[in-house]
Amino acid sequence: MKMTKSHSISRYAPTPSGYLHFGNIYSFILTYHIAKKENAKTLLRIDDLDKERTKNNFLHDIFNTLDFLEIPYDLGPKNFSDFKSNYSQLSRMSLYKEALENLKTKKLIFACDCSRKKILKSNPKGFYNGFCRNKKLDFNKSDAAWRVATPKDIEVNLNDYSGVTVSGKLPSLLSDFIVRKKDGFPSYQLASLVDDLHFGVDLIVRGKDLYGSSLAQVYLADIMGKNDFPKSTFYHHQIIKNENKEKLSKSAGSTSVFYLRNQGKKKSEVYQALAELLGLQGTFTQLQDFSILVK
Repeated sequence: MKMTKSHSISRYAPTPSGYLHFGNIYSFILTYHIAKKENAKTLLRIDDLDKERTKNNFLHDIFNTLDFLEIPYDLGPKNFSDFKSNYSQLSRMSLYKEALENLKTKKLIFACDCSRKKILKSNPKGFYNGFCRNKKLDFNKSDAAWRVATPKDIEVNLNDYSGVTVSGKLPSLLSDFIVRKKDGFPSYQLASLVDDLHFGVDLIVRGKDLYGSSLAQVYLADIMGKNDFPKSTFYHHQIIKNENKEKLSKSAGSTSVFYLRNQGKKKSEVYQALAELLGLQGTFTQLQDFSILVK
């Protein structure tokens, strides 16, 4: 693989909405080895803004799993209490609000009171068709989300880890994507971008299922202005699937490290099971054995 530029920080960005599974661990392993190859530091950035799905036992699981598998990182919370006190996204609400006000001042967003039911009635796939774009609804209207007015067929450039610049269109599902939800909290797209800017992340490793999010976040950074996020480098890895060719789910306990530990599996056995799921030949009993994934 080729280098596009020198990097300073990459990150693990789990969401505490379930026990970490093989898909999460695979992403962590790749992030670790890519960051090591590029002499970049690694940040643990936990996304805990989803009030309904974030649970303390899942937060504890993140630290327990990283410790059990001996996957290190350089920056971020060292344990559950450190996270709660110093690193929760709730402590950065002022940054999200500042970004939202910036977008509102620039007249790049609009308020939308469409229900999920209304959107699905118009498009069974859930694609938003701009119902509220020209309604000029009050941003303070109760039960209103804030959306970015995205141009049709907008092309976004990404710096790929391979060393080339790739161009892609925002997927239809992210047309006029939400930046503030109806509950007043920032959306994933906005919060993830603001967090990466705040911590100086410039090397982002994530699954191919989040390629659209990469495009949306670079586009958002572009229109916000005065930041270097569009210069970041992206590595989109394959998605691990189960025997039914389905993406692993946090609700499917049998692929979670928590479940495997409770079954008495050792660290070496968990790593070997992951390697077999990836179709790798040979012995994989520790983190360093996976360095072959990054050429």
